[in-house]
Amino acid sequence: MRGVATVPSYVVMQPTTLCNLDCSYCYLPLRAANRRMPVPVAAAVARPVNIWAAQQGRRFSVVWHGGEPLAAGRDHLAALISPFSADVEHHVQTNATLIDDPWCEFFREHRIRVSVSVDGPRARNDSRHTRGGRPAYDQIRSGVEALRRHGIEFSALCVVSDPSPGLATELYRFFLDLGCDVLGINIEETEGVNVRSNRWPDRAVAGFWAELVGAWRQAPRIHLREVEWSLRYAAAVLDDTADEVLPRQLDPIPTIGYDGSVVLLSPELAGFSDPRYGDFTSGNVLASGLAEILATPERTPWVTEFVAGVEACRTTCPYFGFCGGGHAANRYFEHGRFDGTETNHCRNSKIHLLEGVLAHARDQPAAD
Repeated sequence: MRGVATVPSYVVMQPTTLCNLDCSYCYLPLRAANRRMPVPVAAAVARPVNIWAAQQGRRFSVVWHGGEPLAAGRDHLAALISPFSADVEHHVQTNATLIDDPWCEFFREHRIRVSVSVDGPRARNDSRHTRGGRPAYDQIRSGVEALRRHGIEFSALCVVSDPSPGLATELYRFFLDLGCDVLGINIEETEGVNVRSNRWPDRAVAGFWAELVGAWRQAPRIHLREVEWSLRYAAAVLDDTADEVLPRQLDPIPTIGYDGSVVLLSPELAGFSDPRYGDFTSGNVLASGLAEILATPERTPWVTEFVAGVEACRTTCPYFGFCGGGHAANRYFEHGRFDGTETNHCRNSKIHLLEGVLAHARDQPAAD
């Protein structure tokens, strides 16, 4: 059994629950409430993180993820960042609507890596709108233009709600023009307060990924997250080193809620509760300390159930070496428990991803 590691590779922090947008597919339950993280919570997290960052000899990341993190304000976000050492790399996942020149100066001052959520051209952003129902696209583009004006490199994260033919090419060309250096593609997930179905025909999803690979190969100027994952795994299989692709233990991915509560393995579970599992938290950093919480993940019953589900995947799924057992939140929100196996998310973003990449490679002329 792989089990859960006691030292994470990164930590997710929720500086505020508030988001200034109200996207149709958002999973967050408290995005209309402005509950901000107190500085003592950040300081409690920083104590073990600073030690891990110094000891590991490699990049250790803190990811600020709301709500909309920028809704916390520059002064408060700076106060939350201040307890962390210079060894820690900070990332922010933002809808970009609040980015202006002062925010760009803030990103430079604090050496923050920026990732922008945008779903492609204007017509593809119907799900991204303000609380008044107005399209957010122009505000998003204004924020991106500010980043470009200041020469700040940025990543992009795109949600695909309908993997139809032609879409992948359209999206890739858009993001080439947008100027991002890394692109991640998420096929919409049924999770949290988003109950829209994420079941799509297998052929359509695999075709979307194959088309995306084709668009990328014509102009491979962006690091395309999902495609690079797939190619790395395929190369490892050919080299007979596939067993070395997955980490030996699950990354705990601790998510620190605004109040200091800690949810392991899936940030999407934060803020939810269930009669069987309680509120999914494993403790609070103001009471126990993050290192102590991570030292005994098995004390959280649903975590033990999830690990059992991962082991079931290992013994039944031929894609396990690529997928690693999926995500806890997808199991829970699709199956209502954690020890199930295959989910729609698995099919959309793991199985058909790998199938699409391999199908594209198979169908290319030898001279290509």
